[in-house]
Amino acid sequence: MTKALRAADQVISLVRDNEDLAQHGTGCPPEMIARAEAEMALVFPPSYRRLIEEFGTWEVPPAEFLGLYRTPAGEEELLGTPAHTREDRAALGLPQHFMVVMHDDVWGIVVLDTSRPDEDGEYPVLAWNPGVLDGGLMEKIADSYGEFALTECRQNLS
Repeated sequence: MTKALRAADQVISLVRDNEDLAQHGTGCPPEMIARAEAEMALVFPPSYRRLIEEFGTWEVPPAEFLGLYRTPAGEEELLGTPAHTREDRAALGLPQHFMVVMHDDVWGIVVLDTSRPDEDGEYPVLAWNPGVLDGGLMEKIADSYGEFALTECRQNLS
């Protein structure tokens, strides 16, 4: 098992062990994940896919992990990462190879750079600032989504 997938499994354990603080959805079936990937024209990395399959969406306050979900009011619309990625492409000029995984007061817009997969199919996690010319200013936060999510969860549960 890769480092990123081990980190994702640790996130699952942390969320389940702290259900008095953390919240989560019920997970997503493969068809919903495939549809989200097709809508964005991007592929989820293995660690993010693992968490989406398990929870769909989740939060460990104050961190809200976008994930992937639907609501009765939204009917068939896929919310979370696909919706934010589409919206940020249209409103902020988000590059097509970025996948939005969090909007945060500290980091701003957290994205996965799908143009730079590692040998395990994971993408680097970046804080993207759309207010800078030439595609925005980026700061690398983590090597993989699993590691990013684990760091955020541990920090918020300590």
